[in-house]
Amino acid sequence: MPDMSAHLALTQLVPFAAQELDKNKVTPGVLGFVVFAVLALAVWALMKSMNRHMNSITFDEAPAPSDPGPAQDKQAPATS
Repeated sequence: MPDMSAHLALTQLVPFAAQELDKNKVTPGVLGFVVFAVLALAVWALMKSMNRHMNSITFDEAPAPSDPGPAQDKQAPATS
């Protein structure tokens, strides 16, 4: 007999829950918020790590090598 009451409760509650569902009002719920929060924290951590790595880079440009070619010939005074 206890099996019969559980079956009766399910048959009465399931249609009641289905009638209350508003198909125009669907929300992501707690799971959607948790997934969004985890993604936001992951992006924040990646940005913080990227900033740390970018700030540790030291870029000193090497001076241009002196070219003993035609540039010095134009600057040298002509001796005749």
